[in-house]
Amino acid sequence: VKIRTILNGMGFADKPVDTVIHTLSGGEKTRLALAKLLLEQPTLLILDEPTNHLDFKTLTWLEEYLSGYRGALLLVSHDRYFLDKLVLTIWEVERHKLEIYKGNYSKYLLLKKERRDRQQKEYDLQQQEIAAMEDFVARNLVRASTTKRAQSRIAALERMERVEKPQGELKTARLSFQYDREPAKDVLLVENMSLSVGEEPSRKHLARGINLHVERGNKIAIIGANGVGKSSFLKAVLKQIPIDSGAFYWGKNVKIAYYEQELKGLNPNNTALEEVWERYPQMTEREIRSLLGSVLLTGEAVYKKVSVLSGGERAKLAFAILMLQRGNVLLLDEPTNHLDLPSKEVLEEALQEYTGTLLMVSHDRYMLNKIPDFIMEFTGTGVETYKGGYDHYLAEKDRRQAKMAARQEEE
Repeated sequence: VKIRTILNGMGFADKPVDTVIHTLSGGEKTRLALAKLLLEQPTLLILDEPTNHLDFKTLTWLEEYLSGYRGALLLVSHDRYFLDKLVLTIWEVERHKLEIYKGNYSKYLLLKKERRDRQQKEYDLQQQEIAAMEDFVARNLVRASTTKRAQSRIAALERMERVEKPQGELKTARLSFQYDREPAKDVLLVENMSLSVGEEPSRKHLARGINLHVERGNKIAIIGANGVGKSSFLKAVLKQIPIDSGAFYWGKNVKIAYYEQELKGLNPNNTALEEVWERYPQMTEREIRSLLGSVLLTGEAVYKKVSVLSGGERAKLAFAILMLQRGNVLLLDEPTNHLDLPSKEVLEEALQEYTGTLLMVSHDRYMLNKIPDFIMEFTGTGVETYKGGYDHYLAEKDRRQAKMAARQEEE
């Protein structure tokens, strides 16, 4: 019973128990390894990025399970929503030092700012005190009547425990998405679209009945179970893949800038510098290096081939190109996947300040609470629309399900 409970919770409800492991996908193997670990119930559970490859349903189940876990938890995670739900202490490693903050991720952000502000204030006050004492010594050391007082100030300065000068924030990327022209009020209309991928006879049906109306300035997040066609939908409206049926229409003056989850649009044989230069040959090397510097690709990194850049560096290169595209409509497919926490925060700020239209696919629940004004859930048989961020979506979804259950009882 326990094995089945954990397997169901980790998303294996539809898998026969005699399924051979080598037939599972990479994500499924990760989930299975985690399920096995949970069943062992160790006194200390160490998890490295446990939320990778998990859909919302599995994530919610895992959070609930771990919140009631009796053992100790030590985890490395970039999932800020997960950290907010679960952890009681944050250990941050920065500049080779470990700082400990009591509370979850949101509390850590507040405490870190308070600590830095407090340290800066203490440092400034002490510097004023030191300057006043040094000035007194300079004026009074040679005067016979005040020599002793000056010498006592010198001794006090030598004994003083100096407050360390606060180091500024670590350098973070600078992102800003601008455009030149407003599009028409109706940006995108999708009517009864059906999607499939692959070739016959193994062609896989993804979704049908997709109806969508996107207006200028909307910020919309698309969510849904893995394999329901979210990324394929973005590719379909970009005319990169065909649709089975239905239609879609882009409004007048629409200029699209697209961020692809797998970053396949980058040429692996180009250097970072060449990748931008090939697309924008009118730019000078200095301008390109300045742009790449703004996303923290500096020094030798600009001469590295795309193939040897890390996932995070490739993502930053893609964002640099995205800024140059000056799209009044941004299509983003899992934009936070390869980013560290400071870069996620920077991206969120840039998207909050962006005045154009945004359509993004994301599993980042923390971001889904901050950016979209609508969440659209792809169900496979249509689209359910929810106003507000992720927490509003959860509450409204529960309300709708309760209403439906009550109606069924009445019938």
